[in-house]
Amino acid sequence: MIQTAPIDLFAVASAAERVVSLVAGKATALDRAWDPSKGAPVFTVEGRYTARGWTEWTQGFQFGIPLLVFDATAEEEFLELGRRRTLAHMPAHLTHVGVHDHGFNNVSTYGALLRLLKEGKIEDNPWEQQTYETALKCSAAVQAMRWSKTAYGKGFVYSFNGPHSLFCDTLRSMRSLALGHALGHTLCAEHDERISLLDRLMQHVWTTAKFSVYYGKGRDAYDRPGRVAHESIFNPSDGLYRCPSSQQGYSPFSTWSRGHAWILCGAAELLEWVDSRAESEFAELGGVEETREVLRRMAEVTADFYLEGLTASDGIPYWDDGAPGLARIPDWRDRPADPYNDHEPTDSSAAAISAQGLLRLGLHLKNGRYRDAGLAVASVLFAEPYLSTDPSHQGLLLHSVYHRPNGWDHVPSGRKVPCGESSMWGDYHLLELAVMVLRLARRERPYRFFG
Repeated sequence: MIQTAPIDLFAVASAAERVVSLVAGKATALDRAWDPSKGAPVFTVEGRYTARGWTEWTQGFQFGIPLLVFDATAEEEFLELGRRRTLAHMPAHLTHVGVHDHGFNNVSTYGALLRLLKEGKIEDNPWEQQTYETALKCSAAVQAMRWSKTAYGKGFVYSFNGPHSLFCDTLRSMRSLALGHALGHTLCAEHDERISLLDRLMQHVWTTAKFSVYYGKGRDAYDRPGRVAHESIFNPSDGLYRCPSSQQGYSPFSTWSRGHAWILCGAAELLEWVDSRAESEFAELGGVEETREVLRRMAEVTADFYLEGLTASDGIPYWDDGAPGLARIPDWRDRPADPYNDHEPTDSSAAAISAQGLLRLGLHLKNGRYRDAGLAVASVLFAEPYLSTDPSHQGLLLHSVYHRPNGWDHVPSGRKVPCGESSMWGDYHLLELAVMVLRLARRERPYRFFG
């Protein structure tokens, strides 16, 4: 269980300023050193970013980072860097029909630019605004095309594994459809059928809530409230649910920490968005109250599980709560995580994503427990040994893990498990968390993807 003391917001904000300062230098250095022909940087090996050709899902984080630095500092060079790289390298991601990652890639870039423009941080320019809006409309429609129907009257945006596969990750990527709908866009199908992006978004939320998240209702022998299944498998012939699965976790019946984080953060973020919309928009979907309840329940049950059992006492999780090596770390939940242990790696990126979810949920529901827990985890991540202060290390957030089952993560010489490395999504989400904290301390408008 996470152990927290009273949190000094301004002390956490001071640490967040240091995070921004550090990443500013690292982002500029990486941009100078990185060869775009290699694809997107994914994770570090001995402190140097490397690519891992799979789906290029981290490209938006690479160029979203300088935009977040601009958000926090108003330094024009970072706006120019993020904008220039977005326009040069992100168009292919707008029409990428093979991935479920549009909310990661395109909302972090085109979405950030539109948000900054609407917030008045970028000088008003109608043509520039239309460019970003058109890009986001295209991205939302392409994402919504990846559609599988189930036998339960609802469908989902399927993963790159195929039409049978629902990833928990995709919940946070659904902010792409949220922005598309908010911009008045629809998906045009055969015979000019107009498909509501809001309808597909809400169907995906319902399916994820029902099949990816556990509520202690006896669904299987491992049904503990707040657990998350990385992947849910459906029969593509009749749409019936078959079983949980996992690509990056230890097993279908344990909880992969980063998958859990995507649900916690994604549900909290969409709850904010739903409450920002007119209730009349949801009239044809049965009303807004059911939608609010589904998102709130999903966010709260995963938040409670995070606080009460998924992590070590400092709020940092190991990569999966069922990882077998944890049995060799006595009482691992009751003491701070040890990223240098010999048995199982931590995943700081899951902590950064989850801390943002806890903070969002706490502020939205006016729940001090969630808010303070989010700030407490942030305070741990904003300092050593998780914050990378070495300018020669290209990463910002240390002790992140990508794909433990596949063995993709670097194990340093003399160590037995991965440690000391960074990931592009970990760096991005630590910076997002820092921007959230800074805006809160400065009493600025909250940092939200929809502005």
